Amino acid sequence: MRNEPAIAAARELRPGRYPDLGGLDLYEKVLAEFLGAWRLDPSVVDGFLAAPAGMASGTGSDIFVHEQLADALGLHPRFSETLNVGGATYAVMAARAALAIASGRAQAVLCAAAGKFPKVGAGGAEVMARMVSHPDFEFIYGSFIPALYALAATRHMHERGTTREQLAAVAVSTRQWALRHPDALMRAQGAITVEDVLRSRPIAEPFHLLDCSVPSEGGAVFLVARGDIARAITPQPAYVRGFGEYHDHGPVSQSRDVTSMGAREAGRQAFDSAELRPADVRVAEIYDAFTINPIMFLEDLGLVEAGRGGRFFAEGRGAPEGDLPVNTYGGLLSFGHTGDSSGMSMLIEGALQTMGLAGERQVADAEVVLVHTYGSMMADHCTVILGRKP
Repeated sequence: MRNEPAIAAARELRPGRYPDLGGLDLYEKVLAEFLGAWRLDPSVVDGFLAAPAGMASGTGSDIFVHEQLADALGLHPRFSETLNVGGATYAVMAARAALAIASGRAQAVLCAAAGKFPKVGAGGAEVMARMVSHPDFEFIYGSFIPALYALAATRHMHERGTTREQLAAVAVSTRQWALRHPDALMRAQGAITVEDVLRSRPIAEPFHLLDCSVPSEGGAVFLVARGDIARAITPQPAYVRGFGEYHDHGPVSQSRDVTSMGAREAGRQAFDSAELRPADVRVAEIYDAFTINPIMFLEDLGLVEAGRGGRFFAEGRGAPEGDLPVNTYGGLLSFGHTGDSSGMSMLIEGALQTMGLAGERQVADAEVVLVHTYGSMMADHCTVILGRKP
């Protein structure tokens, strides 16, 4: 791409519960951490993208976050907006920022997210279900989010032979990675086995408790900059090699194929724009609200043959020492599903792996890293490919 857009800096809050902080408070906290960790000249930043605080709860309580935070930071950007594509928002931010830099509309774009996770009890579950369910074909029949995902899981099991044990192997793999991340929520809980997952409390067939992501709160910030600016900030930027975006449906009942959902097209665009192939990918960071997601999307992205996603995890290929590390930060399943900013976690990890800054969990040959995120009920898809060379 022209001007070599690259992620030059990244920072994420430790996931957890922050009862005394609202959405904007979390934004200010993560921005303070980011600016404390990276030496950055504010005059360089001429772009700013943010997500609406309250997005995950469906309230959209702060829809002009970009204005409020730009004022707080003393920024006067020429490229700025509050952006919402659900969990796909942050990969879309990286793509939008890269396009702005490639076209000369901006030279450095700050991208930020922070937020709360709605309560998962009866009241919160209803709010979330109403937000993503079709009012006539889903919500009136008592839909709730795990059950909607379970539709995709059971269909995948029927059509492609995926087993309960293979779903559980995804949770085992991500927990192994979480044990290497100092901030992962489930690190203190230790390793788990397939049997542990199968014995955990049933949630919605075929999911048990350990098949589900861990609700938490947090935030993250990254900077996409022109190549020369990025190299002045860090010796190894994460260059944006390519990206793709595809919007398949709204509610899950409107999907044309619940075993796919749209990742295939977003991935095809990303590989075409990067002039790379799935075989070139060395690390994959994939949104994993439930254990079915990495299986589905590895297949759709061409990283694993259709019908072999479950076997991939059962054989330990995505775990540490595997041939294609997946969700090296512990995934939403074990690192934490950080409310409004959950789609940030895999993008931050992809950048850190590419930059060689992932610490104990660093993959040695992270030359090409694929990040895939989605929003709503696996409806809005964005794939970003990062690399160590522009």
